Amino acid sequence: MNARAVAMVALAATLAACSTGGPSGPDPSLTGIPTPAIPATSTATPDAPPAQGPPEGFYDAGSSADTAYARLLLEGREADAALIKLIADQPSAVWIGDWQSAQSAHDTVQLVSRGAAAANRIPVFVIYAIPGRDCGLYSAGGLPEDQYLGFIDAVATAVSDASSDVWIVLEPDALAQLGECEGQGDRAGLLGAAARILDQAGASVFLDAGNSNWIGVDETVRRLNQVGTAHLTGFATNTSNYNTTANEQAWGEQIAAQTGLSFVVDTSRNGNGSDGQWCNPRGRALGEAPRLIAEGPMVATVWVKAPGESDGTCNGGPAAGQWWQEIALEMARNAQP
Repeated sequence: MNARAVAMVALAATLAACSTGGPSGPDPSLTGIPTPAIPATSTATPDAPPAQGPPEGFYDAGSSADTAYARLLLEGREADAALIKLIADQPSAVWIGDWQSAQSAHDTVQLVSRGAAAANRIPVFVIYAIPGRDCGLYSAGGLPEDQYLGFIDAVATAVSDASSDVWIVLEPDALAQLGECEGQGDRAGLLGAAARILDQAGASVFLDAGNSNWIGVDETVRRLNQVGTAHLTGFATNTSNYNTTANEQAWGEQIAAQTGLSFVVDTSRNGNGSDGQWCNPRGRALGEAPRLIAEGPMVATVWVKAPGESDGTCNGGPAAGQWWQEIALEMARNAQP
């Protein structure tokens, strides 16, 4: 077992409270080696001063892949561990939502942001707690309408204390599902208020806008304007989906031209493009690594959805957000030249 695996196991107990599990919470299949909020290999401490100069990229706060990698090494499965390391080595977003208390969400954002500042990198968070989330599908849930903005306030307090840039992908699917089911409350109003609160706290807010195979350009622009764009840095596309980067960029550039917003593309699982399915399709591959882009409205590729975490109980997968090693290994193998 190498030093990284030893450190992962040793750090597990102290970081269990800051799990970055998906909408179903921490993955019970990884009990005993919870997902850390700061990787064990990081030299950052909560009191470390921020680094100087422009950010050098995105911060790796750990994901389910790190814990799976550690377990595979413990089991002596070095070939499989090497594949999972292809996922673990890339920075992916930290998801926060209604499986946490507001205080836990605040503490997670605070801890990860401090580590990112010390590393001179950008942390990416996903807020996933909107009322009526996922219209009762695999990631159903969300906070009651009268609690939602209080949760956002707690996150914003941590953002305002951060000494690093903080990027937030706001509410995957919420804009694309606007008005499609009961229980959403004033969704456009909630999204607009959340963007304002987070923007005023200093975050760069990217409202999730769906993807190029879902809602058309003109309707997406109409919905963005309904929410309001004054407090948005931009929008996010392809979150948890599989469409090619080229398709998403072409779609995003049309929206950007009408709104003046920048955008980011989730490339975590789009290496083989989409076969038309969105829930645990087989035959997919890891996409290009997260990176900042200096020119144009497309400002970054990001890994919003951590590869290997299930889309839901479909195509043989476990509950949404839980680790599915079989498909993680498949995507990693398919990404090999």
